[in-house]
Amino acid sequence: MSASLGKATHSRGERWRWMLYVALALAGALLTFVGARAQQKATDDATFRKLIDAYCTAWSMGNAEAPAKFYAKDNGLVFYDVAPFAYQSWKEYQAGVQKEFLESAENIKLTAGKDLKVTRRGTIAWTTVPMHLTEKTKDGKTTDLDLRYTGIWEKRGGSWVLVHEHLSVPLAGN
Repeated sequence: MSASLGKATHSRGERWRWMLYVALALAGALLTFVGARAQQKATDDATFRKLIDAYCTAWSMGNAEAPAKFYAKDNGLVFYDVAPFAYQSWKEYQAGVQKEFLESAENIKLTAGKDLKVTRRGTIAWTTVPMHLTEKTKDGKTTDLDLRYTGIWEKRGGSWVLVHEHLSVPLAGN
């Protein structure tokens, strides 16, 4: 009887040891996953901060050719701007912004605020950030606008490109 009791105790001990190993392995996997997610978030934040800053620099050059590299060129993509209401492709957007804003500008400066938010799901990411636009027109008028910006980015090959964006200006007093 004592031999069978010893085997049962030994068996229970082995089972607990095995369960401890499994629990430790699961905890390790969870920590690895959480660490990888945090690392990915930090990488995404840095990547999109560089993209947004380069985007602002390109638009600040005063022509619609410079920022073209940030946009997908597919027909049917919608881009909302402060005026007019919407553009139905990069080609339409490029021509419209050049005519409506950039041709009359002597100097333009677009800057992104510090409050950049990045959310990524695989090859799609969306960014939100407040921006500020300062424009001096050729006739001497100066405009300062605070903008709200949302960009929907898609990773194509090794590059992120905008497939949709939305710029808006808060109503006066907001």
